[in-house]
Amino acid sequence: MAFDGSATPTTNNLRQRNSNGGGGKVVNKDLNGGGNCYKGTGMGIGKASFMRWRVEDVAYAAKNHWIPCIFGLGMLFFVHVEYTLRMVPPASPPFDLGFVITRSLHRVLSSWPELNTLLAALNTVFVAMQTSYILWTWLIEGRLRPTLAAVFTFTCRGILGYSTQLPLPQGFLGSEMDFPVGNISFFLFFSGHVAGSVIASLDMRRVQRWGLAWTFDFLNLLQVIRLLGTRGHYTIDLAVGVGAGFLFDSLAGHYEACLQRKNLDNKLAKTFT
Repeated sequence: MAFDGSATPTTNNLRQRNSNGGGGKVVNKDLNGGGNCYKGTGMGIGKASFMRWRVEDVAYAAKNHWIPCIFGLGMLFFVHVEYTLRMVPPASPPFDLGFVITRSLHRVLSSWPELNTLLAALNTVFVAMQTSYILWTWLIEGRLRPTLAAVFTFTCRGILGYSTQLPLPQGFLGSEMDFPVGNISFFLFFSGHVAGSVIASLDMRRVQRWGLAWTFDFLNLLQVIRLLGTRGHYTIDLAVGVGAGFLFDSLAGHYEACLQRKNLDNKLAKTFT
């Protein structure tokens, strides 16, 4: 196995000949190590790919492709964890690692309501900053992608949040200053706070507003810690919020590209008609 494409010869010369024994054609291929296969029968002759792996290939993969190697080991580890874990009984509250980590913060906020209210108000200001930036890119700068991403995100969040309505975490510390303001109901899955911040940060990077992007990332991290400390979201809500920001920003980019191609095709059609 060669990861750089240079260890095995590759040619585009394919030779076909009829077999005397019937059953289709034999195709001789000198592609990635060669080997014959019966065309039309699905039978393969020759070494499988993994049989050509060498120690040097494994070392090359570990050195130059260490990220997928780490994830591969992580997959094996969590397969073991999943199949040996004692599941949470139906009558018990969910186990949340984020709640365990922020236990001390939760105790502080529980005993200090004024601090909880102050942090909630600051978090609401941050949400207003996200919203203002996304609307600014559309209404002032004329760039639609962040707004499209936000529309996609919160529509799908509404569908998922209504479809599976998770119970409010035990020890939830609400505040009338928290967004949505007024202690009204909200969907837990997934976090719109986090997703909106990711969408704004990605756009800032596209237009090279690096300082603003890093500021939003830092504030988003503080927001995640606060939401865990107040039990305002489960850890999975926040993690999926990050992924949703990336996903829907990408989908908005694809939509925008398709729209541009369609407009170009229409202009070309008008030009030649």
